[in-house]
Amino acid sequence: MEFSHKSVLLEETIEGLNIKPEGIYVDGTLGGGGHALEVVKRLGDKGRFFGIDQDEAAIEAASERLSDYRDKITLIHDNYENAVLRLREKGISGVDGIVLDLGVSSYQLDTIERGFSYKYDTALDMRMDRRQPLSAREIVNDYSQKELARIIRDYGEDKFANNIAKHIVAEREKEEIKTTFRLNEIIKGAIPAKMRETGGHPSKRTFQAIRIECNRELEVLKNSLEEMIAFLNPGGRICIITFHSLEDRIVKSAFKKQENPCICPPEFPVCMCGRQPLGKVITRKPVTPADEEKERNSRSKSAKLRIFERREVLL
Repeated sequence: MEFSHKSVLLEETIEGLNIKPEGIYVDGTLGGGGHALEVVKRLGDKGRFFGIDQDEAAIEAASERLSDYRDKITLIHDNYENAVLRLREKGISGVDGIVLDLGVSSYQLDTIERGFSYKYDTALDMRMDRRQPLSAREIVNDYSQKELARIIRDYGEDKFANNIAKHIVAEREKEEIKTTFRLNEIIKGAIPAKMRETGGHPSKRTFQAIRIECNRELEVLKNSLEEMIAFLNPGGRICIITFHSLEDRIVKSAFKKQENPCICPPEFPVCMCGRQPLGKVITRKPVTPADEEKERNSRSKSAKLRIFERREVLL
């Protein structure tokens, strides 16, 4: 299957990057190269672009899509949490813009054998990086009931988390849970029939939770933001697109902290800790898709774009 992914908030993100033709730009979640293509189109002869993705299929697809700009691009097969390290290895000391388009891609959801979707009957997998040993199958069959309940509650925000975890553990004692549809059946049985009539597919929240755990999505985001912001050149911007409240809260909090890092008690008349802001939040409220985009691409409905700008060096 071709790596197709409709880039959400494309125009808004490109505008938010405030691209300089001779700048250095990074897409840490390259995907099919939708955002990347619009960035490289705007680069001059000295401009450079680095695309990073942990999914090998994304690297292959983007390489083809960006083939007309080979002299400007470098693609890296890795998780974006290692972006700064990998860029430093290549002699880069700072960049003018970073894009992160979080969550799962259309390609990953729609490629049946990847096991991301509750809509298709296939082996449980959900790995964005297929080199890693941990898959959804190990999480479902090896995690304790307490651990399963925690991730379904915290990452899926499902009020039936305890009951779903209990049902999973009871069923796997009879036989290992190997497929998406088997997991669907178990989740359905754990949710009261009356509640299944509203709120969408009963497996949606649990599948999201397992995917987030499998790929360490929130941990990677938390671990990366401070380092990425510090790696921006003066005036450089980071644009992050999130798709659920857990991601958005992490981004909002990190941006706020870098804009106002003071840790002095509120009763202090002046700052004594000496912590200096790294920049400013450009988006006081997140940018959301226009109605037209929501109608055209249903997966864009929950998207939010937040932008942070690195401050100029004070002389």
